[in-house]
Amino acid sequence: MDLDFTEAELHRYSRHILLQEVGATGQAKLRAARVLIIGAGGLGSPLALYLAAAGVGTIGLVDDDTLELSNLQRQVAHSTARIGRNKAESAAETLAALNPGVRVEIHARRMDAAAAQELIPRYDLVCDGTDNFATRFLLGDACHLLGRPLVSAAVLRFEGQLSIFAGHDGVHPCHRCLHPEPPPPGLVPTCSEAGVLGAVTGVMGTLQATEVLKLILGIGDPLRGRLLIWDALDARFRTVRLKRDPGCALCGPGATIRDLSAHAAPPALVCTA
Repeated sequence: MDLDFTEAELHRYSRHILLQEVGATGQAKLRAARVLIIGAGGLGSPLALYLAAAGVGTIGLVDDDTLELSNLQRQVAHSTARIGRNKAESAAETLAALNPGVRVEIHARRMDAAAAQELIPRYDLVCDGTDNFATRFLLGDACHLLGRPLVSAAVLRFEGQLSIFAGHDGVHPCHRCLHPEPPPPGLVPTCSEAGVLGAVTGVMGTLQATEVLKLILGIGDPLRGRLLIWDALDARFRTVRLKRDPGCALCGPGATIRDLSAHAAPPALVCTA
């Protein structure tokens, strides 16, 4: 592992290097890591900002959506002047200004089965910052089948949820152990339909970033096999244990989902929370 840092890098990451759990070796792990973020919106914005600030070497941003005025209440990687621009491109400019030492790979495209098969193997882990079940289930299935951990967060109104799905390791549950099938259309509203307090996406995106850094560094107890739930109005966190489902169609011994053919039809545009 390359432990050769410039004087500027040592100064930039000095607060990390001071941590016994990180040090120069950990900072080198961060620099060598490759993280793919799906959605450069309410969750993806703080997530990407903190990963770039932390010195994660390569960050991939997937989003084919364009920035709208209503996004700016929570999507803090963008600015008013960039309304109408692609979100992945806009966020990449912000990350480059924050930390020019980080490589940002822009994927201004729809996340469909073909994109998942092409992009996910290029990265060490994947982060879900989307706001529709078609893309969420595609990512959960793809990450399991392609052997990548999925750091997944969701927000609605004043609540947030976060977990790491790593069923490919044969030990922890996959996303279908928690949600075997997508809910019927229209049952669960999106943020654009029900609203969301902007700061809630900031908290959950930052918690996502923390879990990503823990995974890369190999420290602490990441949220594999646990679901973190936050109620902002009550200022209350609780954690629910998740177990592998022996009858799971994705990770169970009789698994019937063996490829991404169930997602052959492209989902709707990547909506970002």
